[in-house]
Amino acid sequence: MWTRTLLTGICAVALSAGLAWAEPVDGEKTYDLLFKTGTLDAIGRDSALVYRREVVNALKPDAAERDTGDIALSFRPDQVEMAHLQFQQGEKHRSLGIFPASVGNPMIMYFYETVVRDMAEAAGGSPFYIRNRVKASLIEPSEVESGEAVIDGKTVATQTIRLRPFEDDPNRKLMQGFGDLELSVTMSDAVPGWYLSLIAEAAPDQGSVVYRSETQFDHLEEAQ
Repeated sequence: MWTRTLLTGICAVALSAGLAWAEPVDGEKTYDLLFKTGTLDAIGRDSALVYRREVVNALKPDAAERDTGDIALSFRPDQVEMAHLQFQQGEKHRSLGIFPASVGNPMIMYFYETVVRDMAEAAGGSPFYIRNRVKASLIEPSEVESGEAVIDGKTVATQTIRLRPFEDDPNRKLMQGFGDLELSVTMSDAVPGWYLSLIAEAAPDQGSVVYRSETQFDHLEEAQ
């Protein structure tokens, strides 16, 4: 039976302008942070990480309703070295895949793949082209923004990487607003599983949101 260990009061806290800073990093460092290995090593194999995904999709509202729900990462007694992802929406549960736990937290892969799928579904275009552009952005130089978050009343350090895979794409004007897509990943050693939030947003010229997918770490469930 599970008990629910809530990380209450999780919220991003922006540093004041005088204290905020960003460190330029090369493509290899960008990738290593986003796909950090060993992030599941300290998670008990009788525990589960639970994330909340909220989706807004102005082009396909039905898809947003379909894709909003909880995602549970757990381990099975006969496969303790494999991480199982399951989508949960009320009484409906759906397997999302099985991944080697030694590689790291597969939530990052699920995040990017769902963005690729959602964009192709909503705006059209080749999913292979979209995936290739997103994959290329994962190994490009970026900036790591230092920040803070409050977890269980404690202030902890965070790192955020923002990627804009279609910023210089010659086809961006044909992407129905997705040309302005920004991918933002906030990470912290203080958060079980490393990822605090994974956000994808397309808001042309900072106007109305065409698409937003926010996956937030919610809580750790532990067996009694």
